[in-house]
Amino acid sequence: MKTFRRFLEIASGAVLIFFFTALPALAEEGAKPDPAESPTGLIFRWLNFLIVVGGIAYLAAKYGGTFFRGNAKQIAASIVEATAAKTEADRELHEVEVKIERLDQDVAEMRKEAQQNWATESERLRASGQAEIEKIAHAAREELAASERAAQQQVREIAASLAVERAATLVSSMMNAEIRARMFQSFLSELGRGAN
Repeated sequence: MKTFRRFLEIASGAVLIFFFTALPALAEEGAKPDPAESPTGLIFRWLNFLIVVGGIAYLAAKYGGTFFRGNAKQIAASIVEATAAKTEADRELHEVEVKIERLDQDVAEMRKEAQQNWATESERLRASGQAEIEKIAHAAREELAASERAAQQQVREIAASLAVERAATLVSSMMNAEIRARMFQSFLSELGRGAN
């Protein structure tokens, strides 16, 4: 890039020198007959043209080669980078295409795996539910058995209480003063034997 700038500086300097040297000749043009129309003027014009073209050719040969080589190197490096990027993009595209081709197969595998998981989970939940049902049924049977025992105990207590009441009613209805006195004598005699 520096060589190109240098080239531009030299070329612009050459153009400025050309205009400064040609400016006085242009200023005198109106005062005298045109010397450019003479054969000497024609020779000078061609000579001037050759000098300018030669200077430009010299500058292009001296500085243009390095500029164009540097530019060519940059272009070549850009082409290499672009080729590498294209290769990488092609590789990624191929990977994506392979994944897309496998997408249906992957979805089918996921569905199959999900169905297997669902079946396994369903079986586990069914077994767990069955075990819970058995536990609840066992607990209910135990509770019913305990309730039955408690109810039987209450029935016995009620029956015993009723039997005692009935017996008391029966005994009190059958007892008279004479039977009471005999019972009292029998009780005393039992006490007397127990004291000896």
